[in-house]
Amino acid sequence: MSGKLSAKPRIAIVGAGNLAGALALSLREAGYRIDQIVARGQAGSLRRARRLGREVRASVAAITRAQIRAEIVWFCVPDGAIASTARSLTGAADWSGKVAVHSSGALTSDELDVLRQRGAAVASVHPLMTFVRGSRPSLGGVPFAIEGDPKARRAARAIILRLRGQPFTIRKERKEAYHAWGTFASPLLTALVVACERVAVAAGVSRKSVREKMLPILQQTLSNYARWGAPGAFSGPIVRGDVATVRKHLRVLRTVPGARDVYVALARVALRDLPAKNRAALEKMLITN
Repeated sequence: MSGKLSAKPRIAIVGAGNLAGALALSLREAGYRIDQIVARGQAGSLRRARRLGREVRASVAAITRAQIRAEIVWFCVPDGAIASTARSLTGAADWSGKVAVHSSGALTSDELDVLRQRGAAVASVHPLMTFVRGSRPSLGGVPFAIEGDPKARRAARAIILRLRGQPFTIRKERKEAYHAWGTFASPLLTALVVACERVAVAAGVSRKSVREKMLPILQQTLSNYARWGAPGAFSGPIVRGDVATVRKHLRVLRTVPGARDVYVALARVALRDLPAKNRAALEKMLITN
């Protein structure tokens, strides 16, 4: 196989989960040919793969029977399965000249080392986006962190630009911190919202109406952050230095399991990194109350 990739190489996707679905549709819309969806042999995995294959007009194969012709193979499987899946596919293709990438945020391109040893250029290519069941977000504007072999990085960058994403380079030793950042930005943000819901119920708001009532302030906060950054979006008793109000919050939050700990942790972050009056008094109160 030639070491040079065509302008729009064929792509095989390994996996058929939430990320694989969003990626396959975005690639198809960008004019790429999805040559094959490769899935585990379990009935549920093959069923999802066949459904996705129909959407993007791709053939479907179980890992044990796959014969990969595509120039680029994109692994969209759980982190713990990347290396083992790659090993399972070593005989599925002549890997010399191919590009293989995976989309783990925490793991490096070395997870695909077994394919690198067989001549493939490998990389990790992670979209900084959340993918949940029932949602297939556009990849336009999404940052993609890339790390790996030069040829694989170039191929990934070209694809991401066609998807109208934002490719950037991440150093191998920074992947864990990068993934922790992404976890703060979405999963732990969702956990914070759950804590907000608990406090709302303690305030007498019905569980059914909490989300509807909370969305306007959440959306405006994100809008303020987008426009002015964190300092300009920060409001409330800490920025005003209102010690009495924060003390009342700490007292009532003792009745809401876990909420007080979250409040104190975030208040300490705010006092360290955001505008605040009466900083010393607030810091002392967080320790003593």
